Amino acid sequence: MAKKQTADILTLLPKNSAAYERNGGIYFLGDSTHLLASKDFAALRGRVNLILTSPPYPLNRKKSYGNLIGEKYLEWFTSLAPIFSDLLTEDGSIVLEIGNAWESGRPVQSLLHLESLLGFVRHKGAGLRLIQQFVCYNPSRLPSPAQWVTVNRIRTVDSFTHVWWLAKTDFPKADNSKVLRPYSNSMKRLLKRGSYNAGKRPSEHVISEKSFLNDHGGSIAHNLFEMDALDPEREVRLPNIFSMANNASNDYFHRECKKRGITPHPARMPLGLASFFIEFLTDKGDLVLDPFAGSNTTGYSAAATGRYWVGIDVQDFYVQQSLIRFDHQDSFERGASI
Repeated sequence: MAKKQTADILTLLPKNSAAYERNGGIYFLGDSTHLLASKDFAALRGRVNLILTSPPYPLNRKKSYGNLIGEKYLEWFTSLAPIFSDLLTEDGSIVLEIGNAWESGRPVQSLLHLESLLGFVRHKGAGLRLIQQFVCYNPSRLPSPAQWVTVNRIRTVDSFTHVWWLAKTDFPKADNSKVLRPYSNSMKRLLKRGSYNAGKRPSEHVISEKSFLNDHGGSIAHNLFEMDALDPEREVRLPNIFSMANNASNDYFHRECKKRGITPHPARMPLGLASFFIEFLTDKGDLVLDPFAGSNTTGYSAAATGRYWVGIDVQDFYVQQSLIRFDHQDSFERGASI
């Protein structure tokens, strides 16, 4: 889809419910499940290249950003599938970051997040399938669930979230050459040397003499994301290691919130994570949607990488807070990835 066509689509959306417009995108205040299913947003149907979001987690207690619990969550989450599917282009993708849940008052992990995912994928009206699972590991995450980790000390720290990539076709738009990691030092030496130990491995794989001598500009990314390096001595190789300094307490958004006396959204998606999937699954000029945009990591990342974006959130406080991101103009002036 050409950039002009995407821009034209955005002009058809109801500006009366728009909170603001910035850098090729629009942020709407309201309930996304109602807005996206309404006639006012019909222009988006079949036009969204990527839905990238971190929906409210299936927690067993209410959070400030709003969340359902139990069977109500399962019913609500499953109902999103046909709405999202209807919005996608035929080769579009849905990427969902979902955290774990624990049974209330028990040291037992809930199956609700998995049941919700299965209900979402299997919804007969959506025609979706799971393309790939990713894991987002954060070693700096606070000990959770606190009662069973720090008080009773009978469980380990729940330190990762799942990221699920879904689509309507087995072959959604994707190009892993756009999200390569720099080669390791050992691989750089191998390429320079022009030889390695070829032959049959104990795994019975046969490695030819030239299999690893083609310089592709980097190695293929893995489906494990580290918010901080597992091994501090290991060289940082983006995009699979996102330094915490670039994603949380020291980034521009957090610093500016602190300066203004604003409490930032408690469940912000890492900028590096959003940027990875936007680069991987879309092209410049494509349209990215976040139905639960919060502080608008997705919209900001999309704008900084030359994509159009639409964000929606039901909480005005977080919608207004997200404007802070667009005060940081360096990313747009440089035209660089987050």
